[in-house]
Amino acid sequence: MEHSADMSVCDLDDTTHTTTIDVTPPNFVFARGKTITMDDFHNFKEEIKSMITTLWKAQQQEIISIPATLKEIQQSNLNIENSISLLTAQNEELSRKIVQLEEKSKKERDHILLLEEKIENLQMGARKSNLEIKNVPRGPSETKEDLVQMVLCLSSTVGGTLSKTDIKDVYRVRGKKKESSNTAIVVELASTLIKTDILKLCKAFNTTKAYKLCAKHLGLRVGGDTPIFVSEQLTAKGARLHFLARDLIKAGKYKFCWTAYGRVYIRKSENTPIITVKSEAQVQQLFNGD
Repeated sequence: MEHSADMSVCDLDDTTHTTTIDVTPPNFVFARGKTITMDDFHNFKEEIKSMITTLWKAQQQEIISIPATLKEIQQSNLNIENSISLLTAQNEELSRKIVQLEEKSKKERDHILLLEEKIENLQMGARKSNLEIKNVPRGPSETKEDLVQMVLCLSSTVGGTLSKTDIKDVYRVRGKKKESSNTAIVVELASTLIKTDILKLCKAFNTTKAYKLCAKHLGLRVGGDTPIFVSEQLTAKGARLHFLARDLIKAGKYKFCWTAYGRVYIRKSENTPIITVKSEAQVQQLFNGD
């Protein structure tokens, strides 16, 4: 019976031991023939626990550092937003200043144009009684009295009755170059009416005669066949516009071009409206057909 009891205990132990081995996780691989003891299992379990604990601590450290990282990101985003807000405000301020400067510049340009127009009108008013005789040969020792006699001779030639008292002043324009000899002679007359009469007579002379006005009609013997041109004295702007307007005639865009009281006029034909030329931009538009 004792033997039987012993056998039963032994059998129970063996059965228990076998059961323990049977419930071991199947993914553990052991060398063939090696006996697995409870100590081995316990050591393995401790190793797993240690590994898990280490991983958990590392994970905890990372989790702890996340708020600080998020805070840094939030601060960076806040700094970026502040910078963008500052740049936006500066951009708006610059845009506002640019608009103000453009408005100021436009007002100043308009004011400059107004002042230029006033100066132009003053210059035209100062020259409204003046004539210009162009391309007149210069004498060897030309005096103001010589110039007066030229003007009187011209008046007599074209049928005028100009007297010395009708001439307020007469002078030859200085040339840009010293060797310039045939510079224009400016004649300041007593009134606009006298100037207008002389211009009409000169135009009629050139129209009705077989020959045009030349230096000999001024009483000059040297270079007497040199053609001369009589016109009213224009301002620098008026002379420039007259020059450009004549290009319209040469190009066949317009038929008539003339000046009157310091202003330049053009016309396409006898039955079309008269156009006053006021600026170079206007001439360019007329040339382009706008």
